[in-house]
Amino acid sequence: MSVPDETFTVTPRPHAEGPYVLEVAGELDHHTAPLLTEAVNAAPFGPYGVVLDLSGLTFCDSSGITVFVTAHRRSREKGSQLSLAGVAPAQMRVLRMVGLDEVFTFHAGVEDALRAARPLS
Repeated sequence: MSVPDETFTVTPRPHAEGPYVLEVAGELDHHTAPLLTEAVNAAPFGPYGVVLDLSGLTFCDSSGITVFVTAHRRSREKGSQLSLAGVAPAQMRVLRMVGLDEVFTFHAGVEDALRAARPLS
């Protein structure tokens, strides 16, 4: 079990007719990555998928990127989708540098992700 960290939170925001949203805020690093991993593992990757709302993310190191990749793999295993919303320009630059802009679906914000959500058939 992870120890809560005041500088990092993951808040589930389920939607009845849309994706399950995990709102991520604070610094995502090797100390806090297990909290996001737990939340991703508990997320119901259903027909509308999961959205990681990263608009409150202030820092992300390689541990965080590893969690994103693991979450992507989990979504594929479940036949679901994973989207990232609200990615800051500096973080998007890093994701592009490592080629993850070709892997993930990105949305400007959660509202855009919710509007774009379509159930997988």
